[in-house]
Amino acid sequence: MTLIETKGLCKTYMMGAEDVHALQDVTIMIEKGEYVAIMGPSGSGKSTLMNLIGCLDTPTKGEYYLNNKRVSQMNDNELANIRNREIGFVFQTFNLLPRATALHNVELPLIYNGTPTRDRQEKARQALTKVQLEDRMNHKPNELSGGQRQRVAIARALVNNPSLILADEPTGNLDSKTSEEIMRLLNDLHRQGNTIIIVTHEREVARHARRVLSILDGRIAEDQKIRDSERNGVH
Repeated sequence: MTLIETKGLCKTYMMGAEDVHALQDVTIMIEKGEYVAIMGPSGSGKSTLMNLIGCLDTPTKGEYYLNNKRVSQMNDNELANIRNREIGFVFQTFNLLPRATALHNVELPLIYNGTPTRDRQEKARQALTKVQLEDRMNHKPNELSGGQRQRVAIARALVNNPSLILADEPTGNLDSKTSEEIMRLLNDLHRQGNTIIIVTHEREVARHARRVLSILDGRIAEDQKIRDSERNGVH
């Protein structure tokens, strides 16, 4: 079943008097349950594509459907609603509230969508248990390691049971051992049926996925399936 479909997606920015074509004619389909890495060097257009897929921006031209909803024509309020209900974000910089506990950080998306207090606390506890942080629920970010902070961020992404987990350089601020732990966690979440898209410039990270979309100069340069024997650190 198709989760994401783009048709001729383009994004153009005005830089002074010059048009910069960040994305050009990107047409892709991603099925529910896929694990996809979007790869490319700085300036390739991968972050622009991530922003469009994550409903953080709208295309200049082309169409984008998420879960059969045509989001490319939505206004800001409609996009915010889609982001909250359909997409769980994981960022390189964790984006946690420093004075809030892990539990409260994970609750935030549920607060925004009006989930009652008791329900949201139970859902937040379940999400933290999924990422093996049940014994750190009342710790604040400065009492957690980098890997634990990223686990909190992943729990927050999971708490709404979104259609898509979108991870932007999720290991960018972590050492290699902790990076492996986070990637193993994402592998486990994929095996549980979650659709995951990772945006990365690191080939070692991309090789955890089942499919790699390589972007160059705003276009899809390669769409490659990763065989189990080629996948990184997965048994």
